Amino acid sequence: MSIDIPSAEDFADLTKHRNVASVSIYVSAAANGNGGDRPAIAHDTEAARLALRTSTSQALSDLAQIDVSKTDQDAIAAHVRELENDRDFWATSARSVAVFVSPEGIQSFRLMNKLSPLTAVGDRFDVGPLVRAISFRHIGYVLALTEGEVRLLFLDSTATTRQIELTTLPDDAADVLGQSTSGGRLDRHKADGTLGPKVELRRYCSIVQDAVLHEIGDDSVPLVLAAAADLDPAYRQVNTYSSLVEESIDANPASLSVSDLETRGRVILDKMYAAAVADWCENFGNRKPQKRASSNLEVVAQAATAGQVESFLFDIESNDEGIINDFGEVIPVPEPGPTTYRLVDEVAARVLRTGGRVFAVRRDDLPDDSPLAAVFRGALSD
Repeated sequence: MSIDIPSAEDFADLTKHRNVASVSIYVSAAANGNGGDRPAIAHDTEAARLALRTSTSQALSDLAQIDVSKTDQDAIAAHVRELENDRDFWATSARSVAVFVSPEGIQSFRLMNKLSPLTAVGDRFDVGPLVRAISFRHIGYVLALTEGEVRLLFLDSTATTRQIELTTLPDDAADVLGQSTSGGRLDRHKADGTLGPKVELRRYCSIVQDAVLHEIGDDSVPLVLAAAADLDPAYRQVNTYSSLVEESIDANPASLSVSDLETRGRVILDKMYAAAVADWCENFGNRKPQKRASSNLEVVAQAATAGQVESFLFDIESNDEGIINDFGEVIPVPEPGPTTYRLVDEVAARVLRTGGRVFAVRRDDLPDDSPLAAVFRGALSD
């Protein structure tokens, strides 16, 4: 999957950038002909490029109204044209593209999530949708593994699922389960239904894992295993993927449809996420009396600005806008405008910029009646 995972350095660069001619554009894949909601950008690159051109024209018009120079406008247009003509960039299975451009340059990211189209102009980039996309972790993979078939599914945060082609998996991968050695040479034949010794099982699982890792890359996304009885322990023995989930789907995947795998996989992922959030909230409750945690916006904003936030939860649906100055002070505004932004997004960006962890959650998952909560690296002084 051609997916770009923004690094901590990427977020630092994006959130520290300041220029009155800063343009943020989010483009999503067009719906397919059957009215589906799961297409990739590559299914209709011309529609995606047209959406980018239209958004750029809108942004340039907005910049002209605030007296941005023609030279700066032309520089922005040139950066976008260069991206538009990058065929490799658009040949992607991503569902959305985030573009951040100013006269100085351009950064772009391809995302698995389908984000709402957005064009924003201001003195900084609008990284809010990007932050929410990568920090709302209700996503995962399911690997269904038998001797005769391998299926890799991606379960996204919009309750849809798609099967990922394992482009590097050899057609004869299962042959290793029935191999024998003769005269110093390896003679292969198809497995006859009886699984071979453990070494052959591990070799087969290693081949499968190599193909899986080639497609998914990012090892922070949970992977749920559904494997035949002998293959489950063999795969876990050779596994190098740090986010392989401990609990497996307890059924032979040969008997399960894609829908069955999705349902069972989401049950396991939901249990895992719920346990993680519960642990975080318990830690929050224990630290709060020690002044090492808070759900107060002003307190958390100042702590995030000072690099004191270890981890941060925020309501993914919160849209309250305002301004947070360079000292972390929250400045109320009468109404949203070009210089305002979603407050929880800005706090999240500052936490990421200083090495903290950020998680977008649903409101009911938060420990207090507040759209955010944070655990600090140490006790805050009065």
